[in-house]
Amino acid sequence: MYIGPQGIVHGTTITVMNAARKISKSEEDRKGKLFITAGLGGMSGAQPKAARIAGLVSVTAEINPKAVNTRHSQKWVDEVFDSLDSLIPRIKKAVTDKEAVSLAYQGNVVDLWERLVKENIKVDIGSDQTSLHNPWAGGYYPAGFSLEESNKMMAENPAQFKTEVQKTLVRHINAVNTLHAKGMYFFDYGNAFLLEVSRAGGDVFKKNSKDEFKYNSYVQDILGPMCFDYGFGPFRWVYTSASENDLRKTDEIALGVLEDMHKTAPEEIKQQLSDNIVWIRDAMKNNLVVGSQARILYADSEARVKIAEAINKAIAEGKITAPVVLGRDHHDVSGTDSPYRETSNIYDGSKFTADMAVQNFVGDAFRGATWISLHNGGGVGWGEVINGGFGLVLDGSVDADRRLKQMLFWDVNNGIARRSWARNKEALFAIKREMERTPNLKVTLPNLVDEKTLDNLF
Repeated sequence: MYIGPQGIVHGTTITVMNAARKISKSEEDRKGKLFITAGLGGMSGAQPKAARIAGLVSVTAEINPKAVNTRHSQKWVDEVFDSLDSLIPRIKKAVTDKEAVSLAYQGNVVDLWERLVKENIKVDIGSDQTSLHNPWAGGYYPAGFSLEESNKMMAENPAQFKTEVQKTLVRHINAVNTLHAKGMYFFDYGNAFLLEVSRAGGDVFKKNSKDEFKYNSYVQDILGPMCFDYGFGPFRWVYTSASENDLRKTDEIALGVLEDMHKTAPEEIKQQLSDNIVWIRDAMKNNLVVGSQARILYADSEARVKIAEAINKAIAEGKITAPVVLGRDHHDVSGTDSPYRETSNIYDGSKFTADMAVQNFVGDAFRGATWISLHNGGGVGWGEVINGGFGLVLDGSVDADRRLKQMLFWDVNNGIARRSWARNKEALFAIKREMERTPNLKVTLPNLVDEKTLDNLF
C-alpha cells in the first residue's frame, strides 16, 4: 500500500510552517516569504505542497525532468521553469505580490543558489531535500553537467563523479553561508546534506569545532521540541475498502476528536492541535491521496487512542464499510533511532543507540499489534538508522478495542519517556501530564542539575 507522500507532506508542512513562524511575527507577516530548497524525487515532492499550504513563495530545484513533470501533474508544483532568466523575475513578482505559490526550477540547485547570491535576492528560509543519503548513485548531481552526462559519468567513471559531486557540495554550502550571513534561516532536513558537505571539506562546522554543525537539523529546531517531545507524530490509517466515503467518514471522526481535545488542552499543545485541525479539515481540498485511500495527521497518544476507538466503533456499527489498518511513519516520536535526524534532539548521548526502536518493536508485539517490523535505512542511509514499525487492524471487534488502547498508548509514551530522560523540557511536561492522566503509568524522571554545578566537578 503506497501511503508515504501525504505523511511526508504533513510532516514537511509542520516543519515549513514552524520554520516560517521562526522568522515571522504573524500569519500575515509570513506571506511573501521566500523558501528555497531542492528535491522532487527520492525524498518526495512534499516541500512545494507544504510551502503553499503554509502560505509561502517556494522554489524547489530538481534536475530530473521526470520528477518535475510528475509533481507538476499531481499539482504539487504550480509552475515549472527551466531558465533562471525567466525564473528570477517570477520570484520577484511572487514575493512582491505576497503569493502562496510553488515554483519548480528544472536544473541544478547550485546554479539556483549562486544566481540568488549574484542577484542579491533576499531568501527567508533555506533547506535541502535531495537524496544525499545516496550521493554516489543519483541522490545528488554535480553542477556543470546535464542529467545524461552525469548518469554516464556515474556509470563509467564513478571516481570522477564523486569528485564532481563533492566540488558541487562545497559550492552549495558557500552560497548557503553567504545568504545565511544576510539573514536567511537555514535548517537541515536530516537527508545527510550537512554530513556529506563535511566529508567534502565544506565550511559547515561551527567556529573552533570539528564535529558540531553550524546549522541544526529540523528535528533539533522544529519537530523535536514542537512535536515529538510532546508526543505528536504521524499517525495514519488505510481503508481496506478503498472507499472515498470511508475516508471522509474517518476525517469527520478525527476532526471531532481534535476539536473536543482543543477545548480543554493546555496552552503547550493548543498550537499543535490547531494545526492538525486545519490539516484534517482541508485534507480533501488539498488532494493529498496518492495511491491507497489513506489519511495521516500528527497526534499524541490521547488523540491516537480516541480516534482509533471511534473508528473501530464506526466499523462495528457499519458506518465504515470494512476494516481499517492503523500505522505510523517511521519518522515518529519513538519508532526510530537516528542521530542525524529523528533522535538528533536527544542530548543525553543515547541518540546513538538503537534501544528505543527495538523496545517499540517488541513492546508493540506484546500489546497487540497485528504485525511488527524492525529494519535499517530510510531517509538517512544504511547504517545510520534503526526503525521499529507496526500495523494494527481495526475490525470493529471488542478485541481490537482492547488492543488499540494497550498498544497505541505504549507506542507513543515509550518515546516520550526516553526524551524526558534526556531532560528535554517539553517531554518532561508531556510525561508528567500523562502520568496524571493515567495513574497506572509510572516513569522515572531525571534529576535536574545546573550545568555549571557539573562543570565545576571536573
